Amino acid sequence: MDPLATDIELLRQIRQLLTGNQQTVAVAESVTAGHLQVMLSLAEKAMDFFQGGITTYNIGQKTKHLNIDPIHAQTCDCVSEKVALEMSIAVGPLFSADWGIAITGYASPVPELGITELFAYYAFSFKGQPVGQGILRADNNGDPVAVRLYYTHELLLLFKEALHLPYSPAKK
Repeated sequence: MDPLATDIELLRQIRQLLTGNQQTVAVAESVTAGHLQVMLSLAEKAMDFFQGGITTYNIGQKTKHLNIDPIHAQTCDCVSEKVALEMSIAVGPLFSADWGIAITGYASPVPELGITELFAYYAFSFKGQPVGQGILRADNNGDPVAVRLYYTHELLLLFKEALHLPYSPAKK
């Protein structure tokens, strides 16, 4: 099965859930380096629900554009649950979107920081309120692009699930 075709179907479902509730989404990316924005833009009628996104790859840009706590961010190389949550909460209003999706992590090892296992924190917010967050783990296959695509796919799956949760504001 074609992985892109699978993601296009997933995007169709996300579009249907968002537009059915007259809601929109924006994304704040770091580790995925824009891949999530590309995927969302591939959805049919993406302009009906996708407001846009921002790729902030360092502490300066995360602080300037997404209001993350710079002192905390310095302690963790901008990779933590707190940073992901702050990113998701800030990106919604930045793009006038109902939903915010954020991800920050590692797509390749960083030996100087002791990072050998690859992981990323993600978070979802709705109208500035946290809705969900967690961690994704990836195999280090030596291909950072494959890791970014894996994170992107998994994040879309998790977002679709968040849109279905009984406590989700999308159901109200």
